Amino acid sequence: MSAESDWSCDANDAVQITIVQPDQEKPKTLSSFHPQFTYPIFGEEEQIFGYKGLIIRLRFAAHNLRPHAHVSYDEKYKAVDDAAPADITKALRDFLPEEAFSPLSEFESAVQGEDAKEFVPPGKLVHDYSMRGRNYEIWAASLADSRVQQLLSRFQIMVSFYIEAGTPLSTDDPEWTLERWMVYFVYEKVEPPTQTASQYSIVGYATTYRWWFYQRNRSQKPTPKEGPFPLPEPVRPGELPSRLRIAQFLILPSHQGTGHGVNLYNTIHKACVDDATIMELTVEDPNESFDVLRDSADYHILRPEFLKHNITINPDPWTEPTKKTKRVPTSSLLPLKILSEIRTKYKIEPTQFAHIQEMFLLGQIPRKNRRKGGANMSRLLIKKHRADDPNDRRYYWWRMLTKQRLYKRSRDMLIQLKMGERHTALEDTVTNVEEGYEQLFEFFNEREERLKAQQEEAETSSNRDQRGKRKFTVEDEDDDEEEEQIVVAKRPKA
Repeated sequence: MSAESDWSCDANDAVQITIVQPDQEKPKTLSSFHPQFTYPIFGEEEQIFGYKGLIIRLRFAAHNLRPHAHVSYDEKYKAVDDAAPADITKALRDFLPEEAFSPLSEFESAVQGEDAKEFVPPGKLVHDYSMRGRNYEIWAASLADSRVQQLLSRFQIMVSFYIEAGTPLSTDDPEWTLERWMVYFVYEKVEPPTQTASQYSIVGYATTYRWWFYQRNRSQKPTPKEGPFPLPEPVRPGELPSRLRIAQFLILPSHQGTGHGVNLYNTIHKACVDDATIMELTVEDPNESFDVLRDSADYHILRPEFLKHNITINPDPWTEPTKKTKRVPTSSLLPLKILSEIRTKYKIEPTQFAHIQEMFLLGQIPRKNRRKGGANMSRLLIKKHRADDPNDRRYYWWRMLTKQRLYKRSRDMLIQLKMGERHTALEDTVTNVEEGYEQLFEFFNEREERLKAQQEEAETSSNRDQRGKRKFTVEDEDDDEEEEQIVVAKRPKA
């Protein structure tokens, strides 16, 4: 008998996720991929004991997300004392509805069924867009909608697979609580391969919830009000001032790196801006990749406003250049009132707004005057705000403003350090923050060039098609989108 270690396998490799669509005889595969995490299901080690050649195939219908789980293997370990093969089906039952364990023939019959062509995503169509000649739609609906609950119950295992520490939503809460949640589904509009197939194919989804935002008008003295309690008519969540928080955000691996995440985020942000009861858009514990996506989207939202108001750092905040002070003259360096109005208008959370503001202000300083462009840091530390070049002075003040924000955020930790250690920690952190912004600038430039090239290619292809349009039929080969891997450092935070 082989050693017990030979009977263990990597759960991430064993699980195969497949998105399927109806075809002439049986469902065909649109995309297939492995999970990023399986520890919520199979334990911290992400190992499954007791099988050789193990394959856990999870199929999902592209339109209504109906699931099917199938386990196969070459050999199974014979239990000895406490050593027994893992009960895979039992582990999956906590993350998939019971219909996922029906016979394969029943699943295929349901996917191929004639009702597929009638499928329309739940809720309201809130945005549509096109990329690379393919069309997409984003639908939004309340979690109180039973159709939304069904789709999530079928697909929420993806939260455990791709969102670290992510928790599937509970749909057993009272209706008032469910109404706080909004779910956004991203679907591709496809040409149905059969007369009974659906024209919708899942791309990803996100969930948001309203979080009560306490506001007090300090100009008015609080006064008691007469009236019945509790209120005769319940107050609905949509009537209360709130922060909107993005809880889960997932684009399937086969569609990542092609702009769907930014379209989904911008759609949620627009809904936030358009709703007078929502004060801010926040995010619940974002990971590295979402930090990059969010920074990119917010930067392109706010940059036109910053340019319109000519936001820049005043290189000469003092009328007396030799004046000494221990405080950063923030109100003389930046137009704080205008910045506050921009932040309020676009409902960006203060810390996130500060990051985007810092990034923009750094970008307004010529590259040659920044560390990335070879700026003489030793001379800058000596001359400081007395540097001859106004852009050197702007760069000096940019670093001071960033240090000021970092100090306020991490004051409790920094005051425990000696003065020299405190200065070194702040200097190193500011440099780290700046390097993160520089990498984002490179990412933005690469994306702009890529989008420009795609647009030119699409225009060229369109013109060519118009010139050579003929009536003929061809068989298209599979046109799978190539996943683009973009590595960008996580935005440094003190």
